[in-house]
Amino acid sequence: SHLKFDLMRQFDSQVLEFMDSLIEESASLEPAPVPAVFSPPLSDKERSKLRHLQGSSQGQGKQFVFRRSLLDELFEVNHIRTIYHMFIALLILFILSTLVVDFIDEGRLVLDFDLLVYVFGQFPLVVITWICMFLSVLVVPYSLFHTWASHYHESRHGTLWSLLLGALFLLYQGLGLGFLPTFVVVKNSFPPASCFIIILEQVRLMMKAHSYIRENVPKVLALAKDKSISPLIPQLSHYIYFLFAPTLIYRDKYPRNPIIRWSYVASKLLQVLGCLFYAYYVFVRLCIPQFRSISQQLFDLRAMVLCVFNSILPGVLVLFLAFFAFLHCWLNAFAEMLRFADRMFYKDWWNSTSFANYYRTWNVVVHDWLYYYVYCDFLWMSKKRFRAAGMLLVFTMSAVVHEYILAICFGFFYPVLFCLFMCFGMMFNFILHDRRKGPIWNVIMWTALFLGQGVIICLYSQEWYAQRYCPLQESTTSCFFQAFLLFV
Repeated sequence: SHLKFDLMRQFDSQVLEFMDSLIEESASLEPAPVPAVFSPPLSDKERSKLRHLQGSSQGQGKQFVFRRSLLDELFEVNHIRTIYHMFIALLILFILSTLVVDFIDEGRLVLDFDLLVYVFGQFPLVVITWICMFLSVLVVPYSLFHTWASHYHESRHGTLWSLLLGALFLLYQGLGLGFLPTFVVVKNSFPPASCFIIILEQVRLMMKAHSYIRENVPKVLALAKDKSISPLIPQLSHYIYFLFAPTLIYRDKYPRNPIIRWSYVASKLLQVLGCLFYAYYVFVRLCIPQFRSISQQLFDLRAMVLCVFNSILPGVLVLFLAFFAFLHCWLNAFAEMLRFADRMFYKDWWNSTSFANYYRTWNVVVHDWLYYYVYCDFLWMSKKRFRAAGMLLVFTMSAVVHEYILAICFGFFYPVLFCLFMCFGMMFNFILHDRRKGPIWNVIMWTALFLGQGVIICLYSQEWYAQRYCPLQESTTSCFFQAFLLFV
């Protein structure tokens, strides 16, 4: 009893000290002025333009403030940091088990990492493709907007001028950023990881270009009524910073930290590398041995059910690794290098008691773009009459883009994720809504999430090996109907 009392008192004191430090830190940050992102000060004329734009779309959209990532705050508590240490210990066990198995089977240590070498193949061509994509999105959207904004006030046919340059921008989005990178990926048969780099960057740059145009066009239109004021066109340096900043919402200025902690950047990049090797050992130890043997067997319902449940553990590990590596480590590393102060790339999605809250908090960066540029714009066009249709539009767009990414990167169309999004995702979004509170709903949410990850890993892995061991020699109508019936 004395030991229990001492432990509880020590825990309470640590929690109180942690909360006091957070309160002191937030209090010290509140009065600090937001440092300017760019050094040149605004002139009086530019200040009058900015005052004229108050109440426009930028003032009503997302507000960026100084805040740290949630995991950085939680890892300051010893009890939470122990969970992180447990995952490191599990990685060490994966490495040891792989080395022991390789030594027993081969009689030597096999350290060639053949899976990593394969999935990141043709990397020089990946770099060249990315450079071309980045240069195009740097030049074309900015040039089109600069040309349109400079001549919109002077042109007698402003509507036709807007339609012409808008059509050119949409053509660039569909052809320059949409079709050409996909053609390069398919034509050169990029391996999965290399495909993911190009296709994810393709989607990111398309969303960035849309945000830049969407945020700046209302400014020009707001100033169009006053012919004496020339349009305030953002500087090129603003746009370049936005292309690298870890956000999809364009602003001329963001809150900036005063210094760069290079030790923090190095630690986050090393953690990304560690997560990459972690995923490698998950697939080598838990996925490849299972699916390589089951893929050459005839369909059996019992084997399929066992496969789904055996895939839950690797699926959950891959989910955690993707979240930690990208949404925490990668984005925080770039935010630190750019002194980007708003680090809320995610919220406490693990505490969600509804799938509606989970979708909002899992990836705040993408959610903000979908909310402001799809959902809110749809409500504005429909005069706020079709909220359910706006939500359906967001789900459909998200499902289509996710399935497009997987189809291009894996080399086959197998709409498992699309069906999970549109069927179970929509159903759980309305059934497990925000009014569901209590621990039992959090358990239900985690159970459904775990099971969904097992289904995704199982079905996509089986189809991957089926495409290699049982390739279709010709596409016929009978083969199509057989595949359709098997899918159903």
